[in-house]
Amino acid sequence: MTASPLRIATRSSPLALAQTDLVAAMLRAAAPDLQVEAVPLVTEGDRRTDVPLSELGGKGVFATEVQAALLAGRADVAVHSAKDLPALTPPGLVIGAVPERADPRDALVGASLDRLPTGATVATGSRRRRVQLAHLRGDLRFVDLRGNMATRLDRVGRDSIAAVVVAVAALDRLGWSGRLEPGASEVFDPGSFVPQVGQGALAVECRADDDRVLQLLRSIEDVDSRRCVDAERAFLAELGGDCDLPAGAHARAAGDGLVLHAVLSPADWTGHPAPVARVELHGDDPDRLGRSAAVDLRAALAELA
Repeated sequence: MTASPLRIATRSSPLALAQTDLVAAMLRAAAPDLQVEAVPLVTEGDRRTDVPLSELGGKGVFATEVQAALLAGRADVAVHSAKDLPALTPPGLVIGAVPERADPRDALVGASLDRLPTGATVATGSRRRRVQLAHLRGDLRFVDLRGNMATRLDRVGRDSIAAVVVAVAALDRLGWSGRLEPGASEVFDPGSFVPQVGQGALAVECRADDDRVLQLLRSIEDVDSRRCVDAERAFLAELGGDCDLPAGAHARAAGDGLVLHAVLSPADWTGHPAPVARVELHGDDPDRLGRSAAVDLRAALAELA
């Protein structure tokens, strides 16, 4: 009797499907006889691209319906961009694997920062990106940016938009890294322009009681990537925030420990530019490291106010 295929729930965007194909290939490499079937879903965040994420309820709008399919048994695993996941995993689910992380950096596409004219307009829906860009170039103006990656890149040169900010990993996974041409783009160092929590990483969820799938997912787990993502998610959990909060964290492995860079700006700041608190911490316990960074940044921000 042929085993049932492993059903993978995913958003139906081109990037999400490309990421699902990557995970499926990893799983088939580990289990050559495995049959895989994608279960594409259209989430609220995908349907309502004309509404800012903050008004829709934050990053959960890209994950809730995919997680519901998993909980209801319509899928066996779910593939997410780790940056789209809320800080807390729903009861009954677990992140079964974090594969090797891709490039976590942000990129400015359209022009390098020093080639943007004075008062140039940059499109990004991320408050984290806006506050960090404003500290590098206080003259910049910002407009919101939603839609899939093709739609975002197509905004360059339209409606007076000089550049857009996107994740390098997204370009790489879609085969569009050629857009990062010298002078027409700039890739930021993650230690100084801090990425979103989980950026560049994939999170593969499954039901917490599905031992067969959990065993399978262990074959694609990358230990260093998991520890880094765990530290970043602990930072976000301690803040109690989502993607609308002007906060970012990036961890990297360093010997037996981790180095965590994190940034935080006030949620209700209306000036330009906003005050930005930064921290760099070293440690070997991901949860403690992430939570300590959040506590330190809250205290630092209080002193800046």
